[in-house]
Amino acid sequence: MLSLSVIIPCFNEAHNMRAVLESVAWADEILVIDSFSTDETLAIAKEFNTTLLQREYINSANQKNWAIPQTTHDWILIVDADERVTPGLQQEIKELLQTVPSKVAYWIGRENYFMNKPVKYCGWQNDKVIRLFHKDKAKYEEKKVHAEMIADGPVGQLQQKLIHNTYKDISHFLAKMERYAHWSAEDYYPKTKKVTLYHLWGKPAFRFFKHYFLKLGFLDGRVGFIVSAIMAWGVFLRYVKIKEKQLSSPNSK
Repeated sequence: MLSLSVIIPCFNEAHNMRAVLESVAWADEILVIDSFSTDETLAIAKEFNTTLLQREYINSANQKNWAIPQTTHDWILIVDADERVTPGLQQEIKELLQTVPSKVAYWIGRENYFMNKPVKYCGWQNDKVIRLFHKDKAKYEEKKVHAEMIADGPVGQLQQKLIHNTYKDISHFLAKMERYAHWSAEDYYPKTKKVTLYHLWGKPAFRFFKHYFLKLGFLDGRVGFIVSAIMAWGVFLRYVKIKEKQLSSPNSK
């Protein structure tokens, strides 16, 4: 059986660390990549058989690309602190690594939860991420928000899913969307010549329409409405931040 390294990036994830580490305790190596947590994250991680590394956080893609070469084994599974590897997914990965996999990387679906409820629609129903891969055959696109992994070869799909506890509560969701809006503004700033009402009203309105109606968020009830509204707010905030950068640019004077 091929050996497996697990990478867990984290920052102040004491409320998640024990559960996520328990879900990957079967792996041959666990690397906890910490961004200088100030809570009990490290103390909990030390209770398990882990290798602890600390590094200043730049963005998700940069942090994970740095962590990949630090592993001992060729096959890597990346698990965020708010995710859980189910027994079914564990078994599927073990069976896959009993022989040389035919693919260089694998998509893994995610079952998302928010406000203690599964979010079955809102565009989250087909959520999947490349998380299992050969260390020499894949890396993340250097992008600040929603960076995807680029694989050098064929990519497969696992049947079992990760459990994803998306946000602790609405305040956590809003705070994370604000961070994403800031990073997203940096990505979009070079290609946005002028922020207009189309960006500040039209794009957020369409984002709400997309998640709530096109992606069937209304079937998730109150949670679906909240998710759709916050996603729209994130788009609005992105362009507010771009406008702010444009006004502070020397070329605007």
